[in-house]
Order: sequence, then structure tokens, then C-alpha cells
Amino acid sequence: MPGEYLIVGQIVAPHGIRGEVKVRLITEDPELLQELETLYVDDAAPRPMQVAGVRFHRKHALIQFEDITTRTEAEALRGLYVLIPKAWAPPLEEDEFYVHEILGLRVVTTRGEELGKVVDVIFTGANDVYVVRGGPYGEVLIPAIKEVVRAVDLEAGEIRVELIEGLI
Repeated sequence: MPGEYLIVGQIVAPHGIRGEVKVRLITEDPELLQELETLYVDDAAPRPMQVAGVRFHRKHALIQFEDITTRTEAEALRGLYVLIPKAWAPPLEEDEFYVHEILGLRVVTTRGEELGKVVDVIFTGANDVYVVRGGPYGEVLIPAIKEVVRAVDLEAGEIRVELIEGLI
């Protein structure tokens, strides 16, 4: 699956009694979901599901799949990821990355000190925040801003950061 699909959200709960699901968005372009007739849900292998409707409520998408018509059916999807084929994604700008490319990267300071690995990305609205664990400081939150993130090297599997005062 890696490389073929991109995660755009995770189903966190059923919504209502008619099979709609509440999706935590993991995309900077949620409007794309309204343009698609098919989304994929991961359960062993990505499964295509026809979309009957998409609307937004607060920071979530509410998605109605054609074949999911009851709350019980929607509950069975809880925790699964919503995917799109990578080919459907809009092109990235320079210095932009997909979340799956960032997860697992080592984070190293410009002085060579390893801080751990990226285990999650938090979308704050202002900027993304990389959650880094496994290093000498426990959990470190790294704002994904140019003043802090100096380089992302996917081939080397690392992110170089400049620590600013108060970050650790």
C-alpha cells in the first residue's frame, strides 16, 4: 500500500443513525473529498467505496458511503483510514511532504544531536507540529516552520532542526 495510496483521514466514529461516518482529516485539501465519487477504506487491502455525500463539521468531514446505511455498519469502520490513490492527489509545492513521508524520520539538530523519530503530525492550522519521541528529552514538539526545520532529507531518513529557545 505505501506509495500507491495517501491517507486523507481516519474514521473516528459513526455520526447519526443513517450510516454517516465522522472522519478526522489528515489532509490540507479537504475539499478534494467533495470532488471524488470513490474513496478507499483500509481493511487488510484498500477497499473502494462509493461516496454518496461529504460535508464538513468543525474540523471533521462527515462522509456518507452508498453501501453504509446504518449506525452499526458505520461503527464497523471505526479506526480505519480513508485513502485516495496517490495519482489523484494535487501536486506538492517545493518543500512540501506527505505525512507518510515524514512519519518515522529521525530528527537531528544542526549540531548533530539526535532527538528521536517523528511519530505523529499535529495539524494546528497555523503550522504543522512534528511529535518526536525516543530521544534523550522524551517527547518533543517541533513546529514545522523554516526557522526550526532546516532540511528534510527523505533519502537519508532525517529532518535537521535548529532548536530555538524554549523548544526543549
